[in-house]
Amino acid sequence: MIRPAGKLGRSGRSGQTGQVGREGRESLEGLDGAALAAPLHVTLTHHKLVAWQRADDLFVAVHKLTARFPPDERFGLVSQMRRAAYSVPANIVEGMARRSLKDRLRFLNVAEASLAELAYCLHASRRLGYKCDDEYASLERAAFQVGAPLAGLVRSLKPIPERE
Repeated sequence: MIRPAGKLGRSGRSGQTGQVGREGRESLEGLDGAALAAPLHVTLTHHKLVAWQRADDLFVAVHKLTARFPPDERFGLVSQMRRAAYSVPANIVEGMARRSLKDRLRFLNVAEASLAELAYCLHASRRLGYKCDDEYASLERAAFQVGAPLAGLVRSLKPIPERE
């Protein structure tokens, strides 16, 4: 069981890192009930990324939109759209938490692929008549606004090949 020793700092979209406890420590209760002290210095670097912020907003928009889909799509298109939409910001977070460049790029590539899958799900839902053209255009634009900075992030992390 985790018990904060002091006030819990909050990290918002500004990218600031919160601290827990009086001295950056958190009180942990061990198996025998004894209190253990562990350092807690977690930097949430993804909060600063425009790609993550927009992907997070897109996930919420898709979740709200799919709540209005027919009940018979609950385990079909609704589930697939929500999983794809969730996967984009989740893989950005996991990628940015990786220390090796290869792992980081792999997760960011999964985020890009999930965004492409979501774009198809949006297209399919429009063709099936589950949303109007205005909603489709808005979400398609939002997906593009996630894809552009995400592609830029991937490009910025790839090593530049040496010239001969």
